[in-house]
Amino acid sequence: MMKRKQLASLLLVAAMTIGTVAGCGSSAATGTPAAESAQPAAQTEAAPAEAAPAEAEAAEAPADNNGTREKVTFMAIDLNAGQSNVGEYADQIIQQINDYCNVDLEINWVLNDSLEERGTLELASPSTMPMIMTWGGSTVSSPVASAARDGAFVNLNDYIWDAEKYPNLSQLDKDAAEALTMNGQLFAIPRSRELGRYGLSYRKDWADKLGIAEPKTPEDVFNMIHAFTYDDPDGNGKNDTVGMEMCSYTGPFDIIQSWFGVGTGWAEVDGKLVPNHMQPEYKEALDFIKSIYDDGGMPANWAEIPTDTWSNGVKNGENGVYIDVMDGGRRVWDYFEDNAIPAATGDGIASMNLLGAVNGKTPCLNIFNGYFTLSATTCDTPEKIEAALRLLDRLNDNEMRLLTEFGLEDVNYKVEDGVMVKLDADTSDDKQIALAGNYKGLNQMLAYVPNYTPQPAVASNERKDAQEAVYKKNREAAVFNPALALLSASPTYQANGSVIDQYIAEARSQYITGAIDWAGFEAAQQRWLTEGGQAVIDEVNAMSNQ
Repeated sequence: MMKRKQLASLLLVAAMTIGTVAGCGSSAATGTPAAESAQPAAQTEAAPAEAAPAEAEAAEAPADNNGTREKVTFMAIDLNAGQSNVGEYADQIIQQINDYCNVDLEINWVLNDSLEERGTLELASPSTMPMIMTWGGSTVSSPVASAARDGAFVNLNDYIWDAEKYPNLSQLDKDAAEALTMNGQLFAIPRSRELGRYGLSYRKDWADKLGIAEPKTPEDVFNMIHAFTYDDPDGNGKNDTVGMEMCSYTGPFDIIQSWFGVGTGWAEVDGKLVPNHMQPEYKEALDFIKSIYDDGGMPANWAEIPTDTWSNGVKNGENGVYIDVMDGGRRVWDYFEDNAIPAATGDGIASMNLLGAVNGKTPCLNIFNGYFTLSATTCDTPEKIEAALRLLDRLNDNEMRLLTEFGLEDVNYKVEDGVMVKLDADTSDDKQIALAGNYKGLNQMLAYVPNYTPQPAVASNERKDAQEAVYKKNREAAVFNPALALLSASPTYQANGSVIDQYIAEARSQYITGAIDWAGFEAAQQRWLTEGGQAVIDEVNAMSNQ
């Protein structure tokens, strides 16, 4: 066993190649549609409210700095075109943060598009680096990996697991920590994402009309897709439905693969880390997806369908199975409710079943959405390190979550009967827009550890409750990438990984549509190995055994 921590057709083909190279309208690092990948962990991705820490304890904790306040410089993402934390109450909010966290906070806002470039420049001037730096994406970039190897960041293992000092950060998920660990040192704190976010959703009213039970196995899912395609699930007497929604974003294939035991990106096989396309189960999974395609269960031109129409097929009654994020399935359900779409059964409103895992498995495609590092040169005393970590910890207390995500009570929101009512929700009202600007962007300083719904919360409903329930189940089924941090430290992968991985992505799509046979796919595998893949395997496994 390894000495490492364990972690729990031509037009169509051409369109596929273009779609995959362009990331299918997605973040190249995450494989997630771009509209979602830029977002922080959202309230709809939160764990149940009972997980909230006791913020009163953190508020009463001793200052640990003899009554003086350490200045903490924080490089944060500005997603609001220079309009983060501006307006009449902006300074008041920052003062409340300073008082609560016992720091003197200075925020350096950096536009998202310039984040990595700015971070790389900061790394070149260690003596003036911000104490806390934000990095984007769901993987570790090459400059950060190199800096981590060179000791540019504080080893957080020496600090954050102290539950008395850091009651929130000490609850960091160990798998998320492993993804940001190099040479045994935890070099960053992730901005946590919901680990159980991905899975299967489907039109429940269609299934009820056809008498289809909740699917348990891939075969059950295939039968549902077939029935949604050929058995007139909407009851209009027309042959106008295709069972499964699909577009050029190929994330659903990653989810389906997990049902067969295929790893998320990489897997451990016989004590060795290998890319998932070298697992025996990979072909079984691809044959299953191909059978759906051959049966007409997904749009024949899926590779030409842009991602900006993703989920529209289910909303419009063209498709019934949606395989992606659970909050995406919930938003389809919201659409049905908001527009009073009638159920196919003739009784009530159309609905979705947010099922999640199949065969007890679903991939954890995004463990984090960005992360924070502490500079070893500017956090150069225990007092400065503790001040920076105290800020990151206390910002996750309920009081700070409310302040940074919703603003000031009786200014940005009020509480009625224990439920939050937002006073700045109208994005067409200039006064309300200005009010929201006071706290806008401050949630970019949140690690979301632990991830919970702050109280008082905006009123919930059946749909959000169903989403939270499936998240909870999915966390136990989530399959992690055991090589995530190691790939960031692999010189060959950093130099050539995105290029050679594209060979496999393209060959997968071509095999599913019948443009190539299995021998063609194996040729792509061999090309992957020859042009750097074998070196990546060797480097990753050498590091995993250190």
